[in-house]
Amino acid sequence: MALKFKSSGIKIDSPQIQNAKVELTPLGIKTPMELGSDRSGIFAMNFNIGDQIADNFRNLLLTNNGDRLGRTGFGANLRSLVSELSNSPDFESKAMAQISDCVQKYMPFIDLESFSAVPDQSAPPSIAKIDIRIVYNVQRLGISKKKIIVSIYTIG
Repeated sequence: MALKFKSSGIKIDSPQIQNAKVELTPLGIKTPMELGSDRSGIFAMNFNIGDQIADNFRNLLLTNNGDRLGRTGFGANLRSLVSELSNSPDFESKAMAQISDCVQKYMPFIDLESFSAVPDQSAPPSIAKIDIRIVYNVQRLGISKKKIIVSIYTIG
C-alpha cells in the first residue's frame, strides 16, 4: 500500500500563505485606559512588545509603595522624595537609586542608560514640577535608546 501526501498541506510559496493576514495577539491594556477599536475589544490594547514594556515601565515608575493591593513594595516610590526636594541637594542620586533598585527587582531585562531630572519652570510658584527623563535599552529584543519622561510634582 503506497502512501500519498498530495493533500497533506500547503506549500510555503502558495498564494494562500503569501497573502494571509496574521492577526497579532494583544499583549496588554494601554494605560491610561481608553476605549478600544474593533481590533482590540472594549479597551485599547498594546500589540507591540516594545510599547507594552514602555507602558509597564511607566507604571512601575509612577507607582508608590502601598499603591498595589497584595504587592505593597511594588514601584519606584518617588512620592517619598517629593517633600525632600527642596531640602536635599542629592535629589537626583536618591531618585536614580530608587528607580534602579525597582528596575532590578521587577524588570531586570531593562538596562538603564541615562537619567536626568529637569525642573519645569512653567508650573505655578507654589508647586514645583520635575520631569524625570530616562533612556533605557532592552538588549534581548533589540530595543535601544528608548526614552521615557515621567513628571512628578513637589511640595513648595
